[in-house]
Amino acid sequence: MSQQLWLRCEKKEFERRSALTPTTAKRLIDVGFEITVERDEQRIFKDSEFEAVGCKLTANSSWPTAPVHVPIIGLKELPASDEPLPHTHIQFAHCYKKQGGWSSVLARFHKGGGTLYDLEFLTDATGRRVAAFGFHAGFAGGAAGLLAFAAQRNGEKLARLEPYENETAMVNHVKECLGGSGKGVRALVIGALGRCGRGAVDIFRKIGLDEDDILKWDMAETAKGGPFQEILDVDIFVNCIYLSSFIPAFLTKEQISASGTSRRLSVVVDVSCDTTNPFNPIPVYDINTTFSDPTMFVELEQGLPALSVISIDHLPTLLPREASEQFSSDLLPSLLELPQRQSARVWTDAEKLFKAKLAEAVEAEGLFTVTAA
Repeated sequence: MSQQLWLRCEKKEFERRSALTPTTAKRLIDVGFEITVERDEQRIFKDSEFEAVGCKLTANSSWPTAPVHVPIIGLKELPASDEPLPHTHIQFAHCYKKQGGWSSVLARFHKGGGTLYDLEFLTDATGRRVAAFGFHAGFAGGAAGLLAFAAQRNGEKLARLEPYENETAMVNHVKECLGGSGKGVRALVIGALGRCGRGAVDIFRKIGLDEDDILKWDMAETAKGGPFQEILDVDIFVNCIYLSSFIPAFLTKEQISASGTSRRLSVVVDVSCDTTNPFNPIPVYDINTTFSDPTMFVELEQGLPALSVISIDHLPTLLPREASEQFSSDLLPSLLELPQRQSARVWTDAEKLFKAKLAEAVEAEGLFTVTAA
């Protein structure tokens, strides 16, 4: 029997990206995969594009009826529910670092007997993720930060964000909002050497910021430990780090208050979005923002300059087609090994991690496996 794979639709509002594209679906079909694709008007790729390369179309959100042996692939986490999950799911689940609700997410797999292959933790032999949206997350985050800065400078709040057809359209729109160029704007990117940080730096360059006004920090610059005064001395701060354990806070409310009216910082873009992580290094906000309401203002003493935060956890969907093509292309070599997932290292390592995290969740939820006497 050939390897089957089921592409589910995304339920998160505004999410137009796709884990598979018509390009990568065709590559899989060419080597014997059978691909089922749920119809989805929200997805950037038309249903007809998938059908044209040989995919079988099925009803929107019908994956619960799929045969249990068929892996379900998607991007963002499933809607909150207590329903058991008997399938194998390939997706970002956002539950391995004990984010809010992590144990209840994993409990669904325990109850249903399913398996989770978390896309964030599919890694190569060196431990590097095989596929990530990092570059486009940073690129889109930098753009959103510039748009928020432009709005704030005009005494306004950033309005609803809409995905762009392509990168050129995004760059031109941001430049227009800034009056033609970003010259004079000063930005700090922490995590500048990673995929995400490189994306943020790239958009700042394309918008026209002077090179000296793009501060590029990574582990060497943050080794002294925060909070960092330098963050207060730029217009836009973009956080692009990969957080795995406790680190001193980069920015605190106490630090902001102490700076009084001398603070330059007006926009924080937390691309990393560790909002509910107990180790969140930017403890000045506690909610995720959305495309419909992209900024929140930090509660500060009266008389202090406004400080807004962007904490959208799917920023790459601002460039859905390019981000999807890049991610899916990077994921393709691992998907080609899916028929051998019982022996292929990328999949066996991911399943081993899942079982370890599942055991932690079972204990946290007070669940127990009943065995026969």
